[in-house]
Amino acid sequence: MKKKAVITIDGPAGAGKSTVSKILAEKFNYIYLDTGALYRALAYKALKLKMQVDDPVALEKLCSSTEVLLKNISGRIKVYVDGEDIEEKIRSEEVGLAASRISTFAVVRKKLLDLQREAGRRGGIVAEGRDMGSVVFPDADCKFYLDASLEERTRRRHAELMSKGVLTEYKSIQRDMSKRDEQDKQRAIAPLKAPEGATVVDSDTLTIDEVVEKIISKISIK
Repeated sequence: MKKKAVITIDGPAGAGKSTVSKILAEKFNYIYLDTGALYRALAYKALKLKMQVDDPVALEKLCSSTEVLLKNISGRIKVYVDGEDIEEKIRSEEVGLAASRISTFAVVRKKLLDLQREAGRRGGIVAEGRDMGSVVFPDADCKFYLDASLEERTRRRHAELMSKGVLTEYKSIQRDMSKRDEQDKQRAIAPLKAPEGATVVDSDTLTIDEVVEKIISKISIK
């Protein structure tokens, strides 16, 4: 790669976007942007305040009264809400579902869109999410859509939680993930889909290293 590019990795929950994006960012010495964390951050605050995540009036107030900052910490952009580092508090399935729900509202997407675009303005970034290549960075140099079956994604998420000592039922994870898929794909604003011009990578039978190798083989910046 001869110039600082914008690389986008889109896909459903549990497809491996975060892991793959972090590895790519490290290999190219790029910044890693977890855009899903932005929506999770606002969702976390909404749940903390016991707000209705499907109330547009409440969400408008939330957006106007919440300070969201992005800080580059050792090559990774971390999200701060009202000055608080909320990284370890936003990874639950409950917050993920709430984030998927609030992302359907224009007021929320408008608040976070400029933050995301500013982060990638100078290039040298790997941005992962659900509308990176389709909406946030439609002119990205390299676009990828990482996919996997619901069963495989559920298996991975269940194994991840178990390794962290979080006891969660497989069926519960599958149910929540299926619901989130439906919300993300059917929302009127920026629905989850493979961006135009993106390379689709099915990771069902691939290891993380194999996915990374496949993506790198497709990256060509002139």
